Amino acid sequence: MDSIIETQRSAHEELERYEQALAEVLIQNPTAQKNITRRDRKAAEILDRIGGLRKELVDFYEDLPGQRPKELDLLSAPSAATGGDDLAEFYVRYNKIKDFHQRNPGINSRQFINQVDDLVKGDGIQSYTVEGDEEATVIDPLDSVFSGEEAHGKYLDVYLNHSQYMNLRGATRLSYIAYLDLLKSGKVEKNLDLKEKSTPGYLEYVQTLYNYLISFFERALPLVNLQSKLKTEEENFKSDWEAGSLKEWQAESSSSKKAQNGNGNGEGIWCQYCQKSYSKQTVYDAHLNSDKHKKKEAAAAKSANGTNGSPAPSAPVASSSNASSATRNKVEQAARLTYLIQQILVFPPTPTKLADTRNETERKMALTARERETELEEQEEAPPVPVDLGQEDDEDDDEKIYNPLKLPLGWDGKPIPYWLYKLHGLGVTFECEVCQQSIQGRRAFDKHFSEGKHLLALRSFAIPSNAQVHFRGITKIADVMALADKLKREGRSELAMLDKAEEFEDEEGNVYDKKTYFDLKKQGLL
Repeated sequence: MDSIIETQRSAHEELERYEQALAEVLIQNPTAQKNITRRDRKAAEILDRIGGLRKELVDFYEDLPGQRPKELDLLSAPSAATGGDDLAEFYVRYNKIKDFHQRNPGINSRQFINQVDDLVKGDGIQSYTVEGDEEATVIDPLDSVFSGEEAHGKYLDVYLNHSQYMNLRGATRLSYIAYLDLLKSGKVEKNLDLKEKSTPGYLEYVQTLYNYLISFFERALPLVNLQSKLKTEEENFKSDWEAGSLKEWQAESSSSKKAQNGNGNGEGIWCQYCQKSYSKQTVYDAHLNSDKHKKKEAAAAKSANGTNGSPAPSAPVASSSNASSATRNKVEQAARLTYLIQQILVFPPTPTKLADTRNETERKMALTARERETELEEQEEAPPVPVDLGQEDDEDDDEKIYNPLKLPLGWDGKPIPYWLYKLHGLGVTFECEVCQQSIQGRRAFDKHFSEGKHLLALRSFAIPSNAQVHFRGITKIADVMALADKLKREGRSELAMLDKAEEFEDEEGNVYDKKTYFDLKKQGLL
């Protein structure tokens, strides 16, 4: 190392450049999931470089070899070898720098800045043309990182884990959606006892699920600090395991204790020969007289005393102890992985990812085969994101949606299907002169008559609120005024008829109008 001071200065400059690049990356606000994942992976890469530079700077400042005092002595006081020349050391260093740049003419101060700019604005997409093909082939490295079900980190792909769980002995039959609900609740199994969780298949299942979740966080959520969370949970598991506070894994210790004692009182009487627990004393006594129990008891006695009646050698005892220790290590490993997976499943944003995965799975199951094929064709025919290292942001690429028919956008930001557009009649436009609006679709047109803007416009024509129900479906101002005049005339005529109306009273005090009174009297009812 030529100069520790110059190396420190260079490291500080690179650190400031990377911090500025990190701010430029994080200030981006893309909407597409692919660009969001690309942004997060860029930020994680820059953070790794910043961490490496900071570690180097700490080593430089600690100066364990003691190079800093030597260099300060050379720069502060002239040496006797140079004849006391104050600038001798300066020219020595200057000549070294000049020789280095003569040997490496391509290196300049802008090279590192350009590399950082490429890291911030580039997306890694490569385009090349194959002989015989008219269109260029575009390769996005992000496509090889995720599976099709993961959709660039938007959803989880646990189909393999679901298949492994379904193959476990004693596992409850669950559909894929029910399995996602199980994971969302923070569990990895349902109604499995300790014996089934001690099998190699269960250990392989939890090991695969744990590795997948760790891999998913590294690929799709690189900015989430999961490792510190796991380190803390590892310590919590060790303390809980040693204290025996993990209740679902304590059945082994109680069972082995009963097996060593050879008897039991109360509930759960254990048979050390059949390796089975009985809930009642009467059932246990009846079991002792069975042929199966007697055979296993005789075989155990024979193996304990040896085949010729002599005591068994000590080697099998040591072998049994080693096997028991290996079994316990496997159970502890399965318990550890289960505990860590449960902590990951409740660690944000895993519950949100599981909920989104469940909704997407249900949506795909509701599609017909033709609609699924159409979706795949749209994904294949979608234009690739162009390589652009200019001033444009990723937001511009996100806003470019292929919509030649000008269809309305759905909840996912994509154009709705054309059949749904025709079903709701969104191609028909209705004009309303009263509130001066243009409405697309019959459903929205019928709904707008009860909206505040239309009702406020009716009030401006001196139409009271209790009479506005008569004007539903009328969009012309002239028709509104004509109907208002008609309602006023009918109201006045009804008042006049009420003034001229004659009333008659019968002997019992009932009041009738003139026509009704004479009709009843003619019929002899009065």
